[in-house]
Amino acid sequence: MKSILLPVEPNTCIEASFAAAGLLAGRFEGEAECVALKPSVVDFIAPDPVVVVLPQAGFTDAEAIKIARERFDTYAAASGKALFRWSSRQPIDDAGLASLSRLFDITIVGRPGVGRNEPRMTTLEAALFEGGRPILMVPPAVPRSIGTNILIHWNASTESARVIHDAMPILRHAEKVTLLSVDGNMVAGPRPAEMLDYLSRHGIKGTESQTKPAGKGGAGEAILAEARKIGADLIVKGAYTQSRLRQMIFGGATQHILQASHIPVILSH
Repeated sequence: MKSILLPVEPNTCIEASFAAAGLLAGRFEGEAECVALKPSVVDFIAPDPVVVVLPQAGFTDAEAIKIARERFDTYAAASGKALFRWSSRQPIDDAGLASLSRLFDITIVGRPGVGRNEPRMTTLEAALFEGGRPILMVPPAVPRSIGTNILIHWNASTESARVIHDAMPILRHAEKVTLLSVDGNMVAGPRPAEMLDYLSRHGIKGTESQTKPAGKGGAGEAILAEARKIGADLIVKGAYTQSRLRQMIFGGATQHILQASHIPVILSH
């Protein structure tokens, strides 16, 4: 995790995103490259699956750079860390972010919300589906630590296997790793004990396996409840084992965590 990409725009999660980037860069002696993110061409004013869109007011690249650079300068000055650098690239849109993500170990995005000051779901999904690398989704609360106490959600899926592989550098540095499976949320595949054996072979110690019932809130709420219970500062989760459209309409673990997670989440698809 030596190369970190941080798209910068004025949103409710940007301070937490800078903090998360600094924590990761500091732990791995890496660097976070910050680039201005263009505003969306539409304004989402209603949540999924019902969306109302309106044209956004004009916003030039120069204005995007100015605002993003001000955020960068403010955080860099306050943090006193030489862990960041400003990119000379022109502002990028969501598609440009997805393409650029392929040059980095991880991309940091804010937890999506509804409203002009909230991070966009389109930004997260572009990096998640098209970047080919993991993303770190950060909620508005500024994190004090990332990756010391990790909760892995294991449902035996391809996506879960991929995200564990992608998160391996962070898992190796963790003080505690908990593998969680949720009844009724598993697919056909390796059992939790087999994944624990895999982690052990990679030198990841202190792992323990738990299986929890989904309960009324579903698998997503079970994951977040367990994360609160054990004091986790990071969740590692495969994204969209069920289709995105199905989760938009009927709900699902990924959709719930994208809307409600109180701590950072590493996601891969």
